[in-house]
Amino acid sequence: MATQTNVPQLKQQSKLAVVPFPAPQAVTQLELATLLALRGRLHQLEAQVEEAAQSIKSRLETGAILEPGDHRAELKENFRRNVSWKDVVVRLAERLRMNGDAYCAKVLSSTKPSRTVSLVIE
Repeated sequence: MATQTNVPQLKQQSKLAVVPFPAPQAVTQLELATLLALRGRLHQLEAQVEEAAQSIKSRLETGAILEPGDHRAELKENFRRNVSWKDVVVRLAERLRMNGDAYCAKVLSSTKPSRTVSLVIE
């Protein structure tokens, strides 16, 4: 005896849901004016920070002592030689049948380094 099973077929109906999005808020003139004022204040603060750092740096360079306390300030001195020409010189020296690396080392040793001083505050 054969039995038949009826499987109900489910029909899926696709419904597009319409979700209303709120309209974007308008950019107010007050917001724009505030942003411009903040930018102006930022430039003023950056100038004041640079002026204060330069003042401390110049006093430390002339030998001012540092008041004891939680913070330290020191001048960090770096020396650097600019050798961007090195690869070109090595190639030219090798064309002239010279030892390019030795020639560059000689030039580098006779080059006066440029000095930079930065202020470090902790």
